[in-house]
Amino acid sequence: MLAAEEGLVDIKYLDEAGFCLWSPVSYSPIGEQKRMEQAPTRYGRRISILGLWHPKDGFEYALSQGGFKGQSYIEVMDWVAQKASQTLAQTGRITVIVQDNGSLHRSRLVQQQWPRWQEQGLFFFFLPPYCSEMNPYAFGGAKPYETQWRQLKAHEIAGQMFDNEYDLAMTVIEGMEARSKAGNYPLERFIFNCA
Repeated sequence: MLAAEEGLVDIKYLDEAGFCLWSPVSYSPIGEQKRMEQAPTRYGRRISILGLWHPKDGFEYALSQGGFKGQSYIEVMDWVAQKASQTLAQTGRITVIVQDNGSLHRSRLVQQQWPRWQEQGLFFFFLPPYCSEMNPYAFGGAKPYETQWRQLKAHEIAGQMFDNEYDLAMTVIEGMEARSKAGNYPLERFIFNCA
């Protein structure tokens, strides 16, 4: 962390969250009972978000229907590695992703990519198991940028029911943009190639 503070390394903090087609009401006005009308089609896959917070340069994220799998995670990391390569060429700084020990992050398929990413200047630091508090920017933790996912769910999505994953995804994107404006930080979204 000292290397990052001294400008020798770029550190990005990675975290993931999921959103369902229906979202519980986080609060209700005083004197009113919580109430939600059930949408006719509430079953469906969730929308997952993978986010990277760079304390000085903003937030990058990707959305996936269902959850992130090896190939979708690799596509996002390839995007991050391209940026890391540019940073390395322009400044000489490597980029380090701080993340948990999720099975996806350490899968054989992902590990096979590490040498290629390292050549581009992208490295990974794995938090010890059950020590998310060591990530000062954990989006669900208890530190400065802790409440990104919780705030997104509570203020942008709470109490809504969606008929389909597209509407949910659009609401998440709009919520991320609203949080970016409110927090005055740049936001960039990775879009998967559907071809």
